[in-house]
Amino acid sequence: MYKITLVPGDGIGPEITRVTREIVDLLGVPIEWEEMPAGEEALAKYGSPMPEELLSSISRNKICLKGPITTPVGGGYRSINVALRQHFKLYANLRPIKLYAGAPSRYPKIDLVIVRENTEDLYCGIEFQKDKEETIELIKFVEAKKKRKIPLDSGISLKPNSVTASERIARFAFAYAVKNGRKKVTAVHKANILKYSDGLFLECCRKVAPEFPSIAFEDRIVDNMCMHRPLCRTGRRTGRGSRRQYRRRHRAL
Repeated sequence: MYKITLVPGDGIGPEITRVTREIVDLLGVPIEWEEMPAGEEALAKYGSPMPEELLSSISRNKICLKGPITTPVGGGYRSINVALRQHFKLYANLRPIKLYAGAPSRYPKIDLVIVRENTEDLYCGIEFQKDKEETIELIKFVEAKKKRKIPLDSGISLKPNSVTASERIARFAFAYAVKNGRKKVTAVHKANILKYSDGLFLECCRKVAPEFPSIAFEDRIVDNMCMHRPLCRTGRRTGRGSRRQYRRRHRAL
């Protein structure tokens, strides 16, 4: 018997989780579901959106099936998804994207995997609220050290990138590619502007790449990647199709 923590979530979460559970149960695997609240339901019941009871259940069972959890916009408690990743050090967000036969699509073949670092960058959640004393001190510090003026009525979010986390996620991506028969890893970044954070991330990816000689490596600025990702499949089929499509879209804009 396998015991799994089940977090229905809120909003559309309970509906999605119910159907998912029905599908899993049809597999015939002996599972005991330990249902735990998180988010708004947990806040009402335990006084915390991420109660200790939830963390203890996940730690004990080692497996958790979680539905969507509401994150208040512009205020309220912080993202439970981010908090869970940080608490359990779930540094790799793995998103396979594959088109299966029978699914309608403009593109005949889609098969890629996105690997995202979960614990650093803007996901670290280190922020300084407008008008707080610590925020004013930070603004004055930046002005003194960098000779850059930040308005005193600003809120500030930090974006740290470390060698440790950057090399770790790069090795995860390359190891995944080797294990799953992938041919190439692309590092997506904004190192042209953010030279000391994204620049460090790119430097770490380039350092790790030679450890995996069977995998090709390239890097793309995120703007460029977002523009070409929907177009490149069409371009391969029609030769100049991607350029024609690009011009049509920009004329429409």
